[in-house]
Amino acid sequence: MTARIGVVTFPGSLDDQDTRRAIRLAGAEPVALWHKDKDLKQVDAVVLPGGFSYGDYLRAGAISRFSPVMESVIAQAKAGLPVLGICNGFQILTEAHLLPGGMLGNDHLHFVCRDQRLRVENARTAWTGDYSEGQEIRVPLKNMDGRYVADRYTLDELEAEGRVAFRYLVDGDAADGYGNPNGSLNDIAGITNEAGNVVGLMPHPEHAVEPLVGSGRTDGLPFFTSILKKLVTA
Repeated sequence: MTARIGVVTFPGSLDDQDTRRAIRLAGAEPVALWHKDKDLKQVDAVVLPGGFSYGDYLRAGAISRFSPVMESVIAQAKAGLPVLGICNGFQILTEAHLLPGGMLGNDHLHFVCRDQRLRVENARTAWTGDYSEGQEIRVPLKNMDGRYVADRYTLDELEAEGRVAFRYLVDGDAADGYGNPNGSLNDIAGITNEAGNVVGLMPHPEHAVEPLVGSGRTDGLPFFTSILKKLVTA
């Protein structure tokens, strides 16, 4: 049976269609979910895509966190449903307290858009199993409020428990995608919850799944093949 992965569309979502295409290319069935509906249509996993939901009013993701669909996403994520938050989706996950910490405006106060180099720190989550720990990848990044922050206790806990999933590489030329692009603490680009079923990251793997578009790389495709393998073995 083909895995069914839901993609939520909020007012202001920009990357929901690209995410559905990435899911299709990976071999799963994308299922469109609407922010006003509580019904998740019996999907096997959920992706919260990038964009500027509700115009990022109050804080990025702050209003979307109270959308009816999130009531179901929160409950099912706590019960083990795999959930991936990309960019604005990561912001929503922190607002919903499915992931710790929060997101602030980039430290340079400018929108950033570039191919970003990352290091895979945790390849044991539901969404990262097709990567290797320590692997370096490059995927597009585009955000205004991408600075990950948390108190020292939370940062220490994330580091000690291996829950930093991706880290910005900072050992090279910024023009080639090296360097911390937004001032995130500990160079954190993405994290996971304790169970490993919820992952959030600021870069956009859905934009790096086909060799003919974007940077010509497919470094983002393993996100979507990873979850398929996880669902098969679950």
